Amino acid sequence: MADSSTQRVSRRKFLTKTTASATAFTIVPRHVLGGQGHTAPSERVNVAGIGAGGMGASDVKEVAKVGANIVALCDVDDERAESLFAKYDKARRYKDFRECLDKEAKHIDAVTVGTPDHIHAPAAMMAMQMGKHVYCEKPLTHTIHESRMMARAAEKYGVMTQMGNNGHAEEGTRLTNEWIQGGVIGEVREVHVWTDRAGGFWPQGIGRPQGTPPPPSTLAWDLWLGPAPTRPYHPAYVPADWRGFWDFGTGALGDMGCHIIDHPYWALKLGYPTAVESRVTTVGSRLGDEPNLETYPHAAITHFWFPARQGLPPVHMIWYEGGLMPPHPAELPPDDKLPSNGALYIGSKGKLYHSSHGSMPALLPRQLHEEAQTVPKTIPRSDGHWKEWVDACKGGKLPVSNFGYSGPLTEVVLLGNLAMRAPGQRIEWDGPKMKSTNVPELNEFVQKEYRSGWSI
Repeated sequence: MADSSTQRVSRRKFLTKTTASATAFTIVPRHVLGGQGHTAPSERVNVAGIGAGGMGASDVKEVAKVGANIVALCDVDDERAESLFAKYDKARRYKDFRECLDKEAKHIDAVTVGTPDHIHAPAAMMAMQMGKHVYCEKPLTHTIHESRMMARAAEKYGVMTQMGNNGHAEEGTRLTNEWIQGGVIGEVREVHVWTDRAGGFWPQGIGRPQGTPPPPSTLAWDLWLGPAPTRPYHPAYVPADWRGFWDFGTGALGDMGCHIIDHPYWALKLGYPTAVESRVTTVGSRLGDEPNLETYPHAAITHFWFPARQGLPPVHMIWYEGGLMPPHPAELPPDDKLPSNGALYIGSKGKLYHSSHGSMPALLPRQLHEEAQTVPKTIPRSDGHWKEWVDACKGGKLPVSNFGYSGPLTEVVLLGNLAMRAPGQRIEWDGPKMKSTNVPELNEFVQKEYRSGWSI
């Protein structure tokens, strides 16, 4: 475990120390080379993995498969990261991402961020400010404001970015776009999106755990907390149940929304909604007589209203979680079930549904598939989600789910969580200004306070 003095060092101090050295890339980025089509002076992208357990470990392995060189690994939990440390035994090891970025500034071109949600923005922002390319897991950030800041930073520093909604690169996603934009199901004004994650994979609608057991010797608990308010360690949070807690995660909507809402957001060019309303279950919204500000609701249905845009009609999108599902389509035989995570588009000529990550798109009635075969493939196919990003770091084209796209998408997802703080109220929303115009007390949750030493 890092000693207390190391843990108190602020990221701004790290950044001040590294500004001069961090601008020296070993892989010259595309904006320096002068556009697409140039060959980088090196075919090797040196990467530091921030978060070496869970999805962080998966991302490190994936970028390594497509040619990245893993030179450093950072994780606050030695036990959780043990297998990845062993796999890349030559990579230098760290517990504090600020120390990692400081010491590796001259040696890395890029970072992957696969930490709990509340660490995403502090780690990714520091890396981008140092001129490093960033791959960040979904949801991109913990707050709406952080998503806006991440998108702006990616553009300002000219770095190559990608969010971990890997379904964005799949064939099913592109077919969904082409079929909808080709008019196969007609005009779409209604979309249903859902997940089975809440309650089934981690608890929600519960209070703060009781007791103060000591943290494992392998876990640097203060570093795990990072920017979050101080609280005692409890095994109820780690390794994965933190997702249900407001201070650390973004609930079922945050976890799966960037995988599922991604597809209607892209296909229908949705942009910012003008209103949102969440209707949560009684057990999920309250503990006794007090609002539950500790964890996300046990179950919820959240409505988003998008205005007409670019010649397209308004869209009403409904999100379901906690075991709730949309009505079974009349055209789908009763024994044919909708997937446990997915999206259903209601068009004037027919319907389309697919599973999470945009996989296995299907049309209703089934005969629409014949028409779909005549729709031209107008969207370039991907060479692979992680390869897109690694190739971009070498001077290739900007990845499709770059922060300029995934930042606004994440804002929409997290707006649903904002509405869960005021269940049953229709929240009028000014997207460009990131504020509610009729429930101003919610605006304090658009961004958050950070513990000293962790601000972005």
